[in-house]
This record gives sequence, C-alpha cells and structure tokens, in this order.
Amino acid sequence: MQNNQPIGIFDSGIGGLTVASAIHKLLPQEQLIYFGDTAHLPYGEKSPEAIKYYCLKIGQFLAQKKCKAIVIACNTASSYGFADLNEFMGDKLPVINVIDPVVNHLIEQKIYKRVGVIATKGTVKSDVYAQKLQSGDNAIEVASLATPLLVPMIEEGFFNNSISKTIINSYLSKPKLKKIDSLVLGCTHFPLIKPEIEAYYKKSIYIVDSAAIVAQHVKEVLSKKNLLSDKLEAKHHFYVSDFTHSFDKTAQLFFHEKVHLEEQNIWK
Repeated sequence: MQNNQPIGIFDSGIGGLTVASAIHKLLPQEQLIYFGDTAHLPYGEKSPEAIKYYCLKIGQFLAQKKCKAIVIACNTASSYGFADLNEFMGDKLPVINVIDPVVNHLIEQKIYKRVGVIATKGTVKSDVYAQKLQSGDNAIEVASLATPLLVPMIEEGFFNNSISKTIINSYLSKPKLKKIDSLVLGCTHFPLIKPEIEAYYKKSIYIVDSAAIVAQHVKEVLSKKNLLSDKLEAKHHFYVSDFTHSFDKTAQLFFHEKVHLEEQNIWK
C-alpha cells in the first residue's frame, strides 16, 4: 500500500458527497474516487441482505481501483454492510463507517444525555445508534425517528424552499423528538438541509453533522498507517451506477469545478 493511492468513498447517491467534500477540505492532497449507487437509492428502503451485497460489490470495485482506504459514506450501509465488508477486506485496506466516529464523538463530549436521531427507515430499524451510544454511556437516552421522505426530496433538489421546510418541520415536531439536547443527522444527505434544521431549533440544541467528524477520523486512520499523501497526484473521479443530472450538479457544487462523472455498471 502506498500513500499516493486514492481514498474510495461510496453512498447510494449524492449524500456521501457531504463526506467527500469534508475529506477534500481537510486533506486537499488526497485523490478521491467516489461511487454513487444511484441505481439502487434510497438504501433505507432496501433489505439488509441487498445492502450487504451492494457494499461488497462496491468495495470490490474500489479495491480494484487501488484505493488505500474505503469510506462507507452512508448510515444505512454502515449499519448493515460495514461488518461484512470489513471482514472481506481483512488486512488489505481499512474500511471506515460513518457511525462509529459520531458515536465516539458524542460519548467523549459527556454532556449530551437525550440524543435524537433522524435517519432512513433502514438505519432506524437497525437501532445501531441507540445500541452503540448506550453501550458507551448507559445514561444516554436515544430517540430515533425514521424520516423516509427526506432522501428522495434531497436527491430531487427540493431543499431550501417552502416544500422542504414543511416536510422537515413536520418531522422535527414529532413528540418523539421533544426535549432532546442534540440531534444526529443520521444520513449523509442531511447536512444539505442542516440550515433548515438549525432554523427550526434556533440554536437551542447541538446539531451533529457527521461529515467533519468522519473526515477527521479518516485523517487519524491514515496517519496511524503512514498512508497520508503529501501531494495530489491525480484528479478526483466520480462514478455512478445510473447517471442523474442532480448528482452531476451537486458534485460540481461541492468541488467548485466540473467533475469527471462516469456511469459504471458493476452489477453484471
């Protein structure tokens, strides 16, 4: 493994671009290879078995691209597919999920005891945040709410408008989320609507955005393995399993330049 090899990142769609962007800002010398499985989004509606299969296939694809690490930039895929992909990769390369860094961050803060989580149906059904947070600190209460309309809304570009505000406020006003002191954005799509969520709460609670936390964790993992690059030697590359204009537009918005987007069918 060489330090000039790329970092592989994947998600079901554009949500993982929030993580990719945070990694790019923190580690501008690193080449990124991103795979958006747009043919199968949203993962939150898929079975655990299907998600595990998608993760293994995408992981194989990124390994073939000589990636030195793989970041599962999706909470649902991290919930169901991380263990299998990590075991499959073994000692070949590190696999990083987006849940453990956030859980560890909250536990280390030691001040948040009523944690809300908004996420896809799949992530909420897995109960992964409650299990991990309470295993680290059994005084933490966790209130998880499935918000299935948010991912397709964001994928279609409906955010920062009256439609998104109505849907977001409807979810956040649910009784389950009352009296929380922090809110985990348990889907990598959700940082795109973070301003609207902050507007609802008016800075009364801590909004946990996983992107920056995960980016810092990626840096720490690569540093420990002496895999940090000191020079960007190749352009970032973006793959999708089904081309969408919203992905192309969002990728360019995050990286402030025209990106090379390639449709790649890895399911054959």
